[in-house]
Amino acid sequence: MTPAAIRTLSNLRHEVYMLFAVTMKASVNVTSGSSSASNPAMAFWLDSQQLLNYLYIYAHTAPDELVPERPFVLRVAVNKRAGIVSTIGREKGCRGINRSWQFELTLLPEEILDFVPWIVDLIKSYDSDFAFLIPEPPHPIESDISEITASHSAQTLAASAQLARYVDERALLTVGEPQ
Repeated sequence: MTPAAIRTLSNLRHEVYMLFAVTMKASVNVTSGSSSASNPAMAFWLDSQQLLNYLYIYAHTAPDELVPERPFVLRVAVNKRAGIVSTIGREKGCRGINRSWQFELTLLPEEILDFVPWIVDLIKSYDSDFAFLIPEPPHPIESDISEITASHSAQTLAASAQLARYVDERALLTVGEPQ
């Protein structure tokens, strides 16, 4: 990643985790980490079943020195890749890591703060078994909300519609370019 992308990711992580902690209205801890995928900063909390849940943000794609025009695309992951949280799973009263559901949202950096309250609503709906209470997302997503709520015990992937349009536009722009 370019130094600018690393700074942007670091700043967005900080902003998102702080907004997430405030919006969750629960005890949320935030770890320090690096911009690397092997040691990401993350937010974690215990749900009503005393299971450890976690949220982290990483760069799905980012510009780098070899491909500076590569789009900067983020992923927000909830309960994805349980192995990376083994060191934080020592919370008092923790009964283990929540492996019953995962969610991952792919979006553009400028969308991420808008999605934080919606992600909190999604998390709370899974924790309370009221998946039908999930409001519409702040920006259209490529997945149907009913698909997200129906997969209550599965892994769910979603992408913002703005990201899909951005990727489609970039593909159209490069089709006519000489090889």
